[in-house]
Amino acid sequence: MKNPRLTRLAIVLTALGVAASCSTDDGSGTEQVDDAGFPVTIEHQYGATTIESRPEAVVSVGFNDQDFMLALGRTPIGTRAFSGYDYQNRPWAREQLGGQTIPEVGEMTINVEQVAALGPDLVLGTYSVMGDAVYDTLAALAPTVGDLPTEDVEAGAWQSQLEAIGQALGESDRAQEVRQEVEGAFTAAREANPQFEGRTLAVALYLGDSFYILEAEDPRTSFFTSLGFAMPEEAGDVSAERLDLLDQQNLAVLGATREQLAADPLFSNLAVVREDRTVYLGEFGTDVPAALGFASPLSLPFALDETVPSLAQATDDDPATVVAPVGAP
Repeated sequence: MKNPRLTRLAIVLTALGVAASCSTDDGSGTEQVDDAGFPVTIEHQYGATTIESRPEAVVSVGFNDQDFMLALGRTPIGTRAFSGYDYQNRPWAREQLGGQTIPEVGEMTINVEQVAALGPDLVLGTYSVMGDAVYDTLAALAPTVGDLPTEDVEAGAWQSQLEAIGQALGESDRAQEVRQEVEGAFTAAREANPQFEGRTLAVALYLGDSFYILEAEDPRTSFFTSLGFAMPEEAGDVSAERLDLLDQQNLAVLGATREQLAADPLFSNLAVVREDRTVYLGEFGTDVPAALGFASPLSLPFALDETVPSLAQATDDDPATVVAPVGAP
């Protein structure tokens, strides 16, 4: 069974009346919070939340919201654990975390009591799948931004999250800068590898005894389409009798190494495998699959650095090229 945290949650933002805020000093040596741009209203799946002033004690209950806060220079006072991965030591957030451990407020489910104990003035859960009942409970504690609307997913999941969280924190200007930096990294990778454009690539999960081709809207698939790749027409479960669905111009496998899949004769006989047009992204619980799952402004540049060299080798149309393991120096 797939981890529900790694499945698609399409998100988009509608926000009203916002501008960036900043801090000032009143001359006494005490920092004064500038609430310019507030109040701000953010719409989400459970209604609309108005944030009256710049929040200072923010609890992140989303599966990846913590990364967005860190990218904007803010650290949550509590966060949700990322199951199945040593997320506290994730390499793409090492600098921002500076060795600190943030208190946890749940893992697969949100621990409302732990959230309450931290006394937040804002709860962020833009990708949390919290549900109406949990939202109502959290909203009684503090202004709460729930899962963002599901329409217009093509507008960009991480971009919408970044915009919403930037507005909620009073960091809209920085959010725009971060967006430009990340999108610029994707543009640079595409320009350096024009052969990516239009090539059909299946992004497949290996689930132990079967494969699953991710839908085009899944954030992990969006990573590859942002590099110029096209997705196959069919997605979903892949039976042993239909392994040909994996046999695209290129294949990216999440959840297994080359060595683990080499023992499967049917898989090994696929042309995309025999001709070394396959990129193995690693077992679940390792850095690259987790970075793709986080799909954040911090994890995406890390994933680019780790995967683009192998993708370049897999798309050079030279049968003699051996695709290096993802993350190889």
